Amino acid sequence: MDFDAVLLVSFGGPERREDVLPFLDQVLRGKHVPEARKLEVAEHYYRCGGRSPIAPATRAMVAALERALAAAGPGLPVYQGNRNWHPLLPEALERMRRDGRRRALALVTSAFGSYSGCRQYQEDIDRARAEVGPGAPEVEKLPPFGLRPEFAAIWTERVRAALAEVENPRLIFTAHSIPVSMAQTSPYQRQLQAVCARVAEAAGAASFRLAYQSRSGPPAQPWLEPGLEAVLAEEARAGARSVVVAPIGFLSDHMEVVYDLDQEARAQAQALGLGWARVATPGDHPRFAALLRALVAERAAGPPPPTALACAAGCCLAAAGSPSQRASRRA
Repeated sequence: MDFDAVLLVSFGGPERREDVLPFLDQVLRGKHVPEARKLEVAEHYYRCGGRSPIAPATRAMVAALERALAAAGPGLPVYQGNRNWHPLLPEALERMRRDGRRRALALVTSAFGSYSGCRQYQEDIDRARAEVGPGAPEVEKLPPFGLRPEFAAIWTERVRAALAEVENPRLIFTAHSIPVSMAQTSPYQRQLQAVCARVAEAAGAASFRLAYQSRSGPPAQPWLEPGLEAVLAEEARAGARSVVVAPIGFLSDHMEVVYDLDQEARAQAQALGLGWARVATPGDHPRFAALLRALVAERAAGPPPPTALACAAGCCLAAAGSPSQRASRRA
């Protein structure tokens, strides 16, 4: 069946100080998060000028994908819809409906499979279509692409450059922690480990570690470990002289990158006497738009082949009755 549009789906983030609290209210809607915790997270945004870097990064991603599609085909328009801030998914789908778009391919700005990074976006799209009502375009979400060799090649280039910035570095990959119960129903850890191993070897790193960052939720709830803070302390005790931190779980700079890594984790590393280099995220790399274009072009050319890159039936399900499966992420 023919497609007539592409929908880039992202988490969304505020761009003005006065939007921070409304944005967090949207993120936390239906979740039992203490007001004090919400205000603590808001302060992170205020310290970064009251805005998230994800908003301009996503617009740039849309523009780059539009150029790639125009140059190499298929020549489809690209729309943007977010989970938590404008343009929200219902706004994007309403605009597509007015423009006469009938069937779209959705690309989600999350490279690895998990409930919050994959299936929940499909649920968001379905709810948005129901809100728009009759005439809402059909939307087919493409599967996560973290195992694509092009994705690993971009990270390899950027990791290799960061390894050259410091002396005797230890390579640490990071990804957003998620509840253990969520990880058990998804390929999240397996995909991350596979890509980290591929990138580390190609970049010439003697070894690597995968750490998890930016966890939320009650302390008694099990989340993926080890945390980055613990890994940095362990590396310092083991005699490491410097670290290179590669946020492989993020496509562009989020608040978890510019605050949790660039401010908090870097300050910890410096206090431990460790040299520091942070690998640039891949979303603005020239070959990243080419990767997204290839995903669209391959699906537009025909039915997707059954490969390891496709989502398995029942993948990334939420644990029944578990509110932790809808745990929020900051952006």
